[in-house]
Amino acid sequence: MNAHRRHWYYAMMGTCVVLFVMAWAVVRLWSVQAAIGMCLVAMVIPPVAAIIANRHGPNERWFDEPQDDDRGSDAGTGDPESDAWWDELEGRKGKDHRR
Repeated sequence: MNAHRRHWYYAMMGTCVVLFVMAWAVVRLWSVQAAIGMCLVAMVIPPVAAIIANRHGPNERWFDEPQDDDRGSDAGTGDPESDAWWDELEGRKGKDHRR
């Protein structure tokens, strides 16, 4: 996760915690309905924060994309166990298809 997304994630999660604490420590003394409303808003924040934290930019390599190099697009990931798993998943037999 890059620093920009990490800052957004922590800001959103901090806002979520503040909403919960303020709702039941302060706001409920004047209005229970407002406190419930604040908790409903706070309930939506964590999934949105996770989505923001886990997306990737156009110049970032995703976890299952092969690295771009001169071996070609079917060269594998470099991890033999992972390559064997992908070969099995895609119906390829052995490592002969990479030569």
